[in-house]
Amino acid sequence: MIIGVPEEVKNNEFRVSMTAPGVHELVRNGHTVLVQNGAGVGSGITDVEYVAAGAEIVVDAAELWARSDMVVKVKEPVSSEYVHFRKGLVLFTYLHLAAEPELTHALLTSGVTAIAYETVQLGNTLPLLAPMSAVAGRLSVQVGAQYLTAPFGGKGMLLGGVPGVRPANVAILGAGVSGTHAAAMAIGAGADVTIMDINIARLQELDDHYQGRLKTVASNAFEIERSLVQADLVIGSVLIPGAKTPKLVSNELVSRMLPGSVLVDIAVDQGGCFADTHPTTHADPTFKVHNSLFYCVANMPGAVPNTSTYALTNVTLRYTLALASLGVRGALGSDPVLLAGLNVAGGSVTHHSVATAHGLVLSHDWKSLI
Repeated sequence: MIIGVPEEVKNNEFRVSMTAPGVHELVRNGHTVLVQNGAGVGSGITDVEYVAAGAEIVVDAAELWARSDMVVKVKEPVSSEYVHFRKGLVLFTYLHLAAEPELTHALLTSGVTAIAYETVQLGNTLPLLAPMSAVAGRLSVQVGAQYLTAPFGGKGMLLGGVPGVRPANVAILGAGVSGTHAAAMAIGAGADVTIMDINIARLQELDDHYQGRLKTVASNAFEIERSLVQADLVIGSVLIPGAKTPKLVSNELVSRMLPGSVLVDIAVDQGGCFADTHPTTHADPTFKVHNSLFYCVANMPGAVPNTSTYALTNVTLRYTLALASLGVRGALGSDPVLLAGLNVAGGSVTHHSVATAHGLVLSHDWKSLI
């Protein structure tokens, strides 16, 4: 199979979908890998390294897409890339289609087979989303601490305080991978941290692990309100696989929050869990809502591309190799974990959450579509 690795074109996206070791593994198994010129520079990977691993460097993006049987990306295609879609093409990347009606339509009309990293599911885990969720969770505390400082528009507060001065009050919505990593970072920085979730068993695990250093609260509207009106930093990390994120924080509630408080919405890719969330970029990451500052960058891990690229390839490579070696039908048919990632094929929606989000008919017969 011919696998294409294009340069990411989303605003300030420096990650790339394949490392040089990943290329080497695919080539070693008899596949051809096309890498767009300069695609890895943002992640510290040169064209020379890719060539040494066996890749062919392609200058023109249109040529790369046209020659590839499967295109492996990091972020969902932007509108300028829709022109490359065609019947028979396999697209393997983060898609977040529940929050992307235009992209969903473009994929359906073109006949692309689209497999989304974020819905590949193993039991209750999302193995291809987990490393980026970990990065985003840890990064959310770093950026939250930065934007709490006065030069960045915050209240001028040090996250961990100092002796004699209270630390920041951090409220985390969601105790999944992102929320757990955010809690670890915030506790490590010395903040006063509360995490909320509807999964009591998960809260029990965290309580046992942190031995009282982390406050755990069963999530409901009353407790969210009580926590947020006292919070200096709020991190939204709620996720329903493949579906739009529920809005847990209203505009009215934000109006009653402490002036200068910061809200970081990790869930922005799936629509966000704050009512006023809209996607921002690393070039222009924040906006004000009442007296609070919102940070809603839709590709947070793109700020640390070296770490993120290697973490991503570590988990995607085995599935990329399976798709290339067995073919799409063979790989999906032999692995229900990967099959859960199939979102669109042959002009039909094949994932229930995407169909529900857009009011589309769900196809259950994926084999007839590929």
